[in-house]
Amino acid sequence: MENNISEKKYNVWITILSIVIPLVVALLFGVNLRKLGYDVKPLSFLPPIYATINGITAIVLIWAVISIKNGKRKLHENLMKTAIALSVAFLAMYVAYHMTSIETKFGGVGIVRPIYFFILISHILLSIIIIPLVLVTYVRALSQRFDKHKKIAKITFPIWLYVAVTGVIVYLMISPYYVN
Repeated sequence: MENNISEKKYNVWITILSIVIPLVVALLFGVNLRKLGYDVKPLSFLPPIYATINGITAIVLIWAVISIKNGKRKLHENLMKTAIALSVAFLAMYVAYHMTSIETKFGGVGIVRPIYFFILISHILLSIIIIPLVLVTYVRALSQRFDKHKKIAKITFPIWLYVAVTGVIVYLMISPYYVN
């Protein structure tokens, strides 16, 4: 009974964060400090860092799944906390970059253009959907509801992995068009 009560308490926060995080990111994405007259240097060094963080997140997620399948619960738990921390770090750097830099337009032509936009749009949409999935999955583990945790983790893992991997792909595809 106690686990249900704590899950319900967390569900309020999951709902709030699942709405607030995408809204705040969207609002901040539209705020450019330089256009507002602030004398800030563009944080042009961040994209390769946050793309690397996405790649590391993908590796950590795979490692976490392998560890739990091998019965290493504590390692799995630590890796999942690391994956969450990496995702938060990515998000902070991503927003900081976009608040200080001029928008980069994708310059690819031909078949690569629709492929890029398909990957980008699916990445963005799934990055919004993954927020509540990760939070619910994590709370179910915290509540020691491992049957329910495992069930939703089977949905969360491939989506989170897709978001992490496509984040790297999007960076690699757009990086030739960055302006300093």
